[in-house]
Amino acid sequence: MSSGSQFRAIAAEDSTVGRRVKAEIDVGTLSPHWFAMYLYLKALFTVRDDESVIFDGFNRKAQEAELVIDSLKWLGRPFTILNVRISDEEVKKRLAKRKEIEGRTDDSAVEERLKEYREYTEPAIEIFHKAGTLIEINGEQTPEEIAADIRKVLEL
Repeated sequence: MSSGSQFRAIAAEDSTVGRRVKAEIDVGTLSPHWFAMYLYLKALFTVRDDESVIFDGFNRKAQEAELVIDSLKWLGRPFTILNVRISDEEVKKRLAKRKEIEGRTDDSAVEERLKEYREYTEPAIEIFHKAGTLIEINGEQTPEEIAADIRKVLEL
């Protein structure tokens, strides 16, 4: 379940919400926590007891982190939060490459995204760390090495 894919799909819609989401993506700002959490909860409520799910790109603000912890504990679901940590320099390099390959236009707001990461996402990561649910993954490796590390920590 990818928040980025969901937000991009909404941004492609010719609607008031779609245009607003597109404007936020274009400048690199995060959507309001309540909107991200609406998408998260909507998806979470469809997961059966015998299923596992990976939520990619959610929990980027402190309020979101707290809601994720509360909702999963309430449901009695075990969970692990993975943070793939990479340097700002590597982020810029990868986004430039992604823009070339995929033709993504929303990758031009890199500096704003990094600012928002430091302001909002780092405190959310700290909440997961304090809750004992956070595992850090070295994101400076090749995609294959990162995937292997993720499989290892998730015991897949």
